[in-house]
Amino acid sequence: MIDPQQPGEPGSVRHGAVGPMARQTGRQVVVFADTGDDARIDWGRAGVREVADSRDFADGDVPPETMQHAGATVFAALGIAVVAAGPEQIGALRKISARPVLSVSPELVHSVLADAGEYARGYRDGVADLTGRLLVPGAAEEEAAARFADTPSATWGVQAVRADASSRSGRGVRVAVLDTGFDLAHPDFAGRAVTARSFVAGGDAQDGHGHGTHCIGTACGPRTPPSGPRYGIASEAEIYAGKVLGTDGSGTDAGILAGINWAVTSRCPVISMSLGADVVQAHPPYSAAGGRALRQGSLVIAAAGNNADRRAGDAGFVGAPANSVEIMAVGAVDQELRMAYFSARSLPSRGGQVDIAGPGWEVSSAWPMPVRYQTISGTSMATPHVAGVAALWAEATGRRGLELWATLCQESERLLQPSVDVGCGLGVAPR
Repeated sequence: MIDPQQPGEPGSVRHGAVGPMARQTGRQVVVFADTGDDARIDWGRAGVREVADSRDFADGDVPPETMQHAGATVFAALGIAVVAAGPEQIGALRKISARPVLSVSPELVHSVLADAGEYARGYRDGVADLTGRLLVPGAAEEEAAARFADTPSATWGVQAVRADASSRSGRGVRVAVLDTGFDLAHPDFAGRAVTARSFVAGGDAQDGHGHGTHCIGTACGPRTPPSGPRYGIASEAEIYAGKVLGTDGSGTDAGILAGINWAVTSRCPVISMSLGADVVQAHPPYSAAGGRALRQGSLVIAAAGNNADRRAGDAGFVGAPANSVEIMAVGAVDQELRMAYFSARSLPSRGGQVDIAGPGWEVSSAWPMPVRYQTISGTSMATPHVAGVAALWAEATGRRGLELWATLCQESERLLQPSVDVGCGLGVAPR
């Protein structure tokens, strides 16, 4: 998940199901029962006109302009529809639908994670100074020697997840990154297999923000970049870049669900989402989408969120969509494999758990040209590390869905941090 909170605003404990930044669009997200009945609903009987069904489009790819103007958009692979309808129409839909309606939820607006780098660097420097003053010299030197750091050959994150020592490259595995798009002309990806789609009205899949290119770079960047260290995990994976967030870094449930539907229909074993909303309770559409994706062989991996400020004693909470039980939630660690101060903690209720951790502090990766590379921080950066590792395990074992999830957890590196912070541990690559 992504925290809509702006950098520099101290985290605070929020109460209720929806935080103040979880905006709604006025449309409703309807989840139908998974009955195995693919019969189409007679939407006209519920007073809903201009229906767009993903089964009518190649690869389940519903054009964003179509979604924008449709009375209902049906994502058939997920059994979910986004509907512009009032209570009476929803009530009629419940009565006439051949598939029972499991839930109706307001459509939310989700955002990318703002860069926490400036504050992370300040916190790092403070910790380093305190360590140097409190520990004896020998112990301080031992601590420093164990720290991961970027080298001319690989970033610290690539080293930490052991991708640089792995014989696997993600060859033959499709990785979908649903974000702000991708710099399709980035020179580091020349010759790579890239399939790009936009689910945001008014533009193509080109990244006008930077966040999506950075995440794709971490998950699938080249083994040997033309310049600088290696920053990508699954260097030969097939890239599926879904633009579900606009240049402003925000997007709706409809666009995100459209991206998931496209990725599942395209048979992507790994779906990476560094996005979300400040919602305490699991958002029903993502519980359904995550579970149905798993059953079709796609593992959805999402950022736990950055709404914590552990320096002030606020551990935050995992937000949507990562707080769905059926979606793997990723927390962030730093170069010492300690918790990043902004990384959200698990809640005691069902859902809302951090499942695994990845490098998320001062991560260098690709950025739209002419900048080319950028270093930023967040659980957004931890998520594509885990997604890249998942692609390596998918190649190594042939496992998909829940089996791939179990493999990631079973093979993770156990950390000294509590499981409420890092789940099963640090996701690491096969040898």
